[in-house]
Amino acid sequence: MEAKLIGLGVETFKLALLMSLPMLLAGLIAGLAISIFQATTQINEMTLSFVPKIILVIVVAIFTMPWMMNMMIEFTHRIITMIPTFIF
Repeated sequence: MEAKLIGLGVETFKLALLMSLPMLLAGLIAGLAISIFQATTQINEMTLSFVPKIILVIVVAIFTMPWMMNMMIEFTHRIITMIPTFIF
């Protein structure tokens, strides 16, 4: 039973990482592109680096929402079906 709980915890962390990955990658790529742009033009405006990253992360979150919801529904379904195995 302890092994099942540990496995469930590991699966939870993997799911959280997998679901956050598209938004983190979008923010990373946008940040890199904006940093290169700022370095080449020597424009050091804080909002220039912050606003586009936030907008891009929000857009990616909206587009990946159905995929994330399906993953969460499947995970929740698996947890609910596992409940009887944890009851003595």
